[in-house]
Amino acid sequence: QVQLVESGGGLVQAGGSLRLSCAASGRTFSVYGMGWFRQAPGKEREFVAAIGWSAGSTKYADSDSMKGRFTISRQNYQNTVDLRMNSLKPEDTAVYYCAADPSLERVVAGKGDYWGQGTQVTVSS
Repeated sequence: QVQLVESGGGLVQAGGSLRLSCAASGRTFSVYGMGWFRQAPGKEREFVAAIGWSAGSTKYADSDSMKGRFTISRQNYQNTVDLRMNSLKPEDTAVYYCAADPSLERVVAGKGDYWGQGTQVTVSS
């Protein structure tokens, strides 16, 4: 089992920045890929970004609304993965979830075996 705990969400004004962090515990040796998803009220969950174990492989949502503003990184010695979000917009308001799976592809597809409880990000205009 792998437990994921997100942190770093909160209320921020449009144009501001936030750094979300996801801490993994448990059988972390088996975790390969980690990623972030978000779900806004009334909308489906959507992929944001993912990163492989070696951090040499990163994938981002093919979304003009997010492109260039979000950066994913990981710190294996701490079993954490971060999502840096810049130039935040009100449409970024959502619950952000961390996901993990031995397969990076499964993480990207939203089929990761492990999920966190989510952290709320609210961007005010």
